[in-house]
Amino acid sequence: MDFSFLHKTTSILILALISFLFLLFQASNASIHTYDNNPFRDVGNSALLPGGSEGLAASLDGARSFIRFENVTFWRTKAAADEHSEMEHSTGLVQVVIFEAADRNNIGGSAYGGQRSICCTPDLAKLEGCKQGEVIRMPSATDINWPIVLNVQFSGNYLSTKMDNVDVPITKTGMYNLFFIACDPKLKGLVMSGKTIWKNPNGYLPGRMAPLMNFYVYMSLAYVVLSVIWFIQYVRYWKDILQLQHCITAVITLGLFEMILWFSEYANFNNTGIRPVVITTWVVTVGAVRKSLTRLLILCVSMGYGVVRPTLGGLTSKVLLLGATYFLASELLDITEFVGTISDISGRARLFLVLPVAFLDAFLILWIFTSLSKTLEQLQVLLYLWMCFSFSLHMVSL
Repeated sequence: MDFSFLHKTTSILILALISFLFLLFQASNASIHTYDNNPFRDVGNSALLPGGSEGLAASLDGARSFIRFENVTFWRTKAAADEHSEMEHSTGLVQVVIFEAADRNNIGGSAYGGQRSICCTPDLAKLEGCKQGEVIRMPSATDINWPIVLNVQFSGNYLSTKMDNVDVPITKTGMYNLFFIACDPKLKGLVMSGKTIWKNPNGYLPGRMAPLMNFYVYMSLAYVVLSVIWFIQYVRYWKDILQLQHCITAVITLGLFEMILWFSEYANFNNTGIRPVVITTWVVTVGAVRKSLTRLLILCVSMGYGVVRPTLGGLTSKVLLLGATYFLASELLDITEFVGTISDISGRARLFLVLPVAFLDAFLILWIFTSLSKTLEQLQVLLYLWMCFSFSLHMVSL
């Protein structure tokens, strides 16, 4: 099998991992979404900044589940501010839009079947009765108060405006999206700072992550039971332990450690709303080591290690290279998916990083089955030789 691509893949993944970690550790995200002079980008006929997307569960009183805005401040360019006098009252509008995923079509519209617009145009103002220069909003079929639209106005020639600290209660379970939108073309170059707090009735975990906390509890208990059974047998037959069984012990230990760390990380996230980068990085690193070791262990067994051969011989370096490459690919993927991640929607980077892991898994499966086939052939030959030897001994004894 050709292993030259593994050397190239490993080098690329090492550089990518170093670059990604350097960028990642510049900031720490949380379920408390923070914005540090984040710029708006042009989308259609509007300037838009995504504020987050999470699954939120409704509470009975509507008070324990909410989206809270704290110290949200918008900054426009000096050129935009200088176009107005100090005495003017309303000199720029920014709208905060919160909607459930099922009501996404209630934001925006199109005139005469043309391209869909977020902001109301003169034609749409005539057709749908919206207010020109504002976000097009149609009431939800289940609640006329949704989607929620909050207005934030600039005054005079001030460079900034601050949004009131408000709570938006969540009374219906669903996937919620938050967008900051400016329809005024004069507000080009708008940036925002502040934070929003997304809270479920039982904590800060997003809807997609919340069930996993109980899952890791059950997995930890399962690993504890497995560890107890394994270590009892391990100690009982200590003198007859094979090198392969030491590796199995390491895999079980890493699995138990990983499940406990995941539960601790999720519990901390749920209680504080903060997901520390360093802790989550350690958790995904332990998981990447465990997954890499597990795959290499299966590969070594399929090659006959500990069964028909005491060592891997010349294949040792290639197996280790494959393990290191898989570790780097898995580490990079898990860091992208978990470290600093808040929103329930995966980014495009994850879709791209899935490919190396999927390719390496496919290569491992191919190598495992190829090696297993050769090992079975060797076992059949050994069985045939043993039968011939036994028959010869039997004939000699006669």
